[in-house]
Amino acid sequence: MKFPVSPTVLTRRQAALMGLAMFPFYVQAGAGRAKDRVDIATDKAAAYIVKMQEANGSFNDSSARQSARNGYAMTALGIMALASIGHQPVDPSREGVAMKKALDFILRKDPRRRRREWNMYDYFGSDGSRMYGHGITTLCLTEMLGMSVTRTQEARLREVTTKAVMLILSSQRARKSSAKYRGGWRYKPDSNDSDLSVTVWQLMALRSAKNAGLKVPKEAIDMAVRYLKRSYYSPRNARGEPTNLRSGCGYIPGQPPRYSTAAAGLLSLQVCGEFDTPEVRGSTNWLVNQRVNSKEQWFYYGTYYYAQGMQKREKHIADRSRQLTEDVLLKLQRADGSWQGTDGMEAGAGRIYCTAMATLSLSVKHHFLPIYQH
Repeated sequence: MKFPVSPTVLTRRQAALMGLAMFPFYVQAGAGRAKDRVDIATDKAAAYIVKMQEANGSFNDSSARQSARNGYAMTALGIMALASIGHQPVDPSREGVAMKKALDFILRKDPRRRRREWNMYDYFGSDGSRMYGHGITTLCLTEMLGMSVTRTQEARLREVTTKAVMLILSSQRARKSSAKYRGGWRYKPDSNDSDLSVTVWQLMALRSAKNAGLKVPKEAIDMAVRYLKRSYYSPRNARGEPTNLRSGCGYIPGQPPRYSTAAAGLLSLQVCGEFDTPEVRGSTNWLVNQRVNSKEQWFYYGTYYYAQGMQKREKHIADRSRQLTEDVLLKLQRADGSWQGTDGMEAGAGRIYCTAMATLSLSVKHHFLPIYQH
């Protein structure tokens, strides 16, 4: 296993992978050195997320619109943000205690999650977040299978996560109104169309589940990858290959790319092992020439995918994109450690959402979450 730091220094993530999460003498990466500006910002962000925890364990921003309040998706994003900067649910710190409590909130028995029409699988979109929330929450749970949790949580994690993954697989097989939508997902488990923004969360969850040892058919991943490639905006040659190598994925097949969709397509394809395909090279070429601009629609969502996706490209591209991401995000952080959306949709999603996405974007230097190590 290749670690991103010197082998004499164990990160929290590495300790967990080596079965040493409870070993009292592991050394946190970077111990003994001064924190840089990103460390300071993400520490403040973590403090804000923890401060926003409700008595029931959820991370909740009461100023957000109804579907983003007191729900699974925001709590899952909060957990992943904390994990991305090195915290784990077994840590005795305030962040670790908050993560354990938040995980218990997601894993609790909730009759709203069991719907007969969806074969009694666990559906996390029942809080109003729809399949967005289901994909996000399932990704969080599959990532936690690679972290250190209590034995009780581990058993419950596998039970709940297995059912959540089964719902994603079942939903992918829903009858579609057009062949161009096959392999993707949309707002409801039985939607007859697909879009990229919902699909990428489900695909990331499936890939993470497979990494964690859960049963995910190869064909399910392959079908989703084919859907993403159909979403790449370009004419095709006789072999079916895109001829425009400066483009990206659109919201649905046939639509041109925007910052958020091109970045989401790039990361998702790479997570599935597509590192040198025309679609990945073209998306990289397109994104290299885009400004990281906070006025962009779905800026925090796009920057999360941009930061993680570009980090997997050539070093000069990775270094430049990381610098751009840091320069933009650090200027936008509020005094209380949070970030706030600027466009109408992200402003309505609330500060938990924006703060978690910003933290995940800034944490690329760590590679703590398993899904981003591939």
